[in-house]
Amino acid sequence: MKILLINPPNSGKSIPEEQYGITSIKAIFKGEPLALEVLAGNLYDHDVRILDLKVEPASALMETINRDAPDLVGITSVTCEADALIAIAQQIKKEMNQDAPVIVAGGHHASCDPDYFNVKGIDYVVCGVAKKSFRDLVTAIDKGQQVRIPGIAKTCPDTRLNLVPRQYSVEDLVDEHPPRYDLVKDYRETYVMGGIGKAGFVVTAFGCVHSCAFCSIPTLTGERYLTHSIAASIDCMKRLDMVSMIRCVDANTFGNISFARQFAAAIIASGVKKHIIADVRADTIVNHPDVIDLWQKAGLAGVVIGFEEIDNQRLTQFNKKSSVETNIKALKHLKKTGLKVIGDFIVSPDYGRSDFKALEDFIDTHEIQLPVPSILTPIPGTPLYQSMKEEIKIFDLAYYTFSNAVTRTALEKEEFYTLYAELFKKFHRHITQK
Repeated sequence: MKILLINPPNSGKSIPEEQYGITSIKAIFKGEPLALEVLAGNLYDHDVRILDLKVEPASALMETINRDAPDLVGITSVTCEADALIAIAQQIKKEMNQDAPVIVAGGHHASCDPDYFNVKGIDYVVCGVAKKSFRDLVTAIDKGQQVRIPGIAKTCPDTRLNLVPRQYSVEDLVDEHPPRYDLVKDYRETYVMGGIGKAGFVVTAFGCVHSCAFCSIPTLTGERYLTHSIAASIDCMKRLDMVSMIRCVDANTFGNISFARQFAAAIIASGVKKHIIADVRADTIVNHPDVIDLWQKAGLAGVVIGFEEIDNQRLTQFNKKSSVETNIKALKHLKKTGLKVIGDFIVSPDYGRSDFKALEDFIDTHEIQLPVPSILTPIPGTPLYQSMKEEIKIFDLAYYTFSNAVTRTALEKEEFYTLYAELFKKFHRHITQK
């Protein structure tokens, strides 16, 4: 089959920009579409292409469809891109009419809220880690077989999706077929991460077992933590020979400590020389500092830590299963190592002036090089959404970029966004220095 995989355009909206002329905090995603590269890797006997509409102009969509005449189109999206996904699907169906390809929706939002894509223009919805199940779908369609595949549903806009339940295992990762990094070679120079620079993406593990209230990651694997084989992950690093920086895009790269030790030792033995950025929990650093030290020998150059809050009560409400004290201990160890710290923080809509000031002071006091403040956003399908859905004032998903308050703010909105923008400038300064 001829298959086209589409990364939707940057489609998030910005309240600060639209209402107050604040342009410094609009979210822009510049990383490579690794999820599509991963899917393509397991379609080894099909003709597969990737169209990145975050790089290409809007006109490239129908130009590519008309030129390549794909049999099937797969489109991914996070929450703020969900409506863009639907618009792309419906444009293709409308303009191609009876010659339109089969269209499949997948990605984070499809996993969190699959019924959102049960609309005209979309034929199938795929949930969760889909490297294996998406191939199963392609095979069934190619052979004209009935589709009854766990984690996949045929759309029927007049009723709810009949999604076949699934379980997840390492078999879903299909280690023997690596991502098709070559399919984005023409886009590679555009993939630059703020504060980091050019980086290639490698996934070493999927899922998470911690179930933080605000996070959609556990839905991708049914709250399991699945690790790729060490050999497969190192192979991916080697394939990215065009970059010196590797961003491990896992929710928690060191979620299995024994595995993390073996992995670092294997990287060292392999002779791979890369600068590595990885997501690490603060309690992992405190409880297993030797793992951090070993990984630094393997090339670890920086860590992304979800500190989230500087208040223990709020951390408990988020089900973070950590504490401010643990965060501070982790920062003290990291300062000794010299590793770059990229700190994720959550700014709640109920923040007052003193809360903004306290967060700014915390960042300054602990010398966090790259603070990344995000506004608390209840993503559909998460525990946070269930607890906050009655408070939601904005339902247009294009605003769900983590830089807009979709619930009421305690401060006047303009003051809230002004203070948030000032905080965000601490991150922006590092971006402009790169």
